[in-house]
Amino acid sequence: MKVVGLILGGGAGKRLQPLTRDRSKPAVPIAGKYRLVDLPISNCINSGIRHVFLLTQFNSVSLHQHIGATFRFDQFNGGYVRILAAEQTPDSEGWFQGTADAVRRSMRYFLGENPDIVVILSGDQLYRMDLNAVVAAHVASGADLTISTKPVTRNEAGALGIMQVDQQGRIIRFAEKPGNTALLDELRAPLYQDERYLASMGIYVFNTPVLKQLLCESNDSDFGKHIIPGAIGSHKVCSHIFEGYWEDVGTIRSFWEANLALTDPLPSFSFYDMNKPIFTNMRYLPPSKINMCDLSRCLLTEGCIVSGKSIRHSVIGLRALIGEGTVIEDSIVMGADFYEHGKVGHPSGVPLGIGRNCIIKKAIVDKNARIGDGVVISPEGKPSDVVTDLYWICDGIMVIPKNTAIPAGTVL
Repeated sequence: MKVVGLILGGGAGKRLQPLTRDRSKPAVPIAGKYRLVDLPISNCINSGIRHVFLLTQFNSVSLHQHIGATFRFDQFNGGYVRILAAEQTPDSEGWFQGTADAVRRSMRYFLGENPDIVVILSGDQLYRMDLNAVVAAHVASGADLTISTKPVTRNEAGALGIMQVDQQGRIIRFAEKPGNTALLDELRAPLYQDERYLASMGIYVFNTPVLKQLLCESNDSDFGKHIIPGAIGSHKVCSHIFEGYWEDVGTIRSFWEANLALTDPLPSFSFYDMNKPIFTNMRYLPPSKINMCDLSRCLLTEGCIVSGKSIRHSVIGLRALIGEGTVIEDSIVMGADFYEHGKVGHPSGVPLGIGRNCIIKKAIVDKNARIGDGVVISPEGKPSDVVTDLYWICDGIMVIPKNTAIPAGTVL
C-alpha cells in the first residue's frame, strides 16, 4: 500500500503577525532551533511516509530555503520532500483559495505517485504522532476518510471544529466553532465519563479515489468548512482519537506558551525522544559559551555567547549574543541567521544581538534583532494589543519584529 503525505503550508498567518510578516507560518522558528514545518515532516519520515509534498503560497522563500537545505534523501533509500508552490496555469491564474483548493490544484503532481492513501497534515502544529497507527485504523475500519480527533474540554471546544461520533467511531455530525451553546451539549463525546468533546486536528487520511471524487465534484475551497461536512453525509467518515500532546500554535499567545512550556523539567512535549527524532537543518555551529550568567529553566541552543546577569524561563535561539548585566525572563529570543564580524555595518549603528544591562520580560524577540545597551522591553502597564514601528503587543506579549534595531537606552 502506497501512502503519500501532503502538508498544507498555510495562508497569510495573520494571527501570528508580526512573526509571519516576512515568513510563512510553517517557517516560524520553534524551540530555538527548529521550524514548525519540521514537525509534520518528521512525523511522516518516522512513520515511513517518504514521499511528502509541501503546498506553499505566502512568504515562502525562507521556507523553501529551509526545505532545500534540510530534507535531502539519498538515491538508494529514495523519498523526497517536494515543494508545490501556487502557480498560474492555463486552468487557473489565481492563488490558492483555501486548503481544499490547494490540494485540488496540486493533484496532478501527487497523483503521479499512484498513491492508495493520501495523508493531509497541517504545517503549523506542535505534536508527535505515529501516522502508521492512523493509517492502519483507517484501513481496518473500512473508512473512506479518517479524521484525527483530540479530546478537549468544554472551554476549548467552542472555538474548534467538533465531531459527533457514534459507538462504532463513525462521525455523524460536524460543527465548526459551535460556541458555548445548546448545540455544544449535543456534540458531547459519550465514551468519556467527564465532559469531553472530540475536536478535529486538521489531519485527514483519504482513500485516493474518494479524495479525487470529493474535490472534482465540488469547487468548494476549504476542507473544514465545506468538504468534510459534505463527506459525512455521503461517505464513511471515521474518527481516530489521539490522546497525546497536540497544540495549535496559531496565535502569539499560544506560540509563546507552547515554547516556554518546553523549559519545564518534564515538558508535555519533548524533543529528546531519539526513537522518533524531530529533524531540522544541520548548521554545524560551535557550542554555546556562557561567560557569566545565572540560567534557570531555559532552552539554550547552539552558537550562543551569553554574558548576561540572569535568564529565567526562556528560550534562547541560534547564535544569540547577550551582553553583560542583561536580565531575560519569560521570553523567547530567536537569535540570528549570521554572525556579525568586525565593524557594525547596519545603518542604525546598533550591533547584532542584545546589548548590556537590558531588561527583557514577557517578550518574543525575532531573528536578527539589534537591541542596544540599557534597553527595557516589557508589556507591563500597556494595552494588550498595540502596533508600532519598533514593537507589537499581541495578547499581552511584546514582540520585537525581525531585523528591528532599537537604540541604546530605549524604554518600551
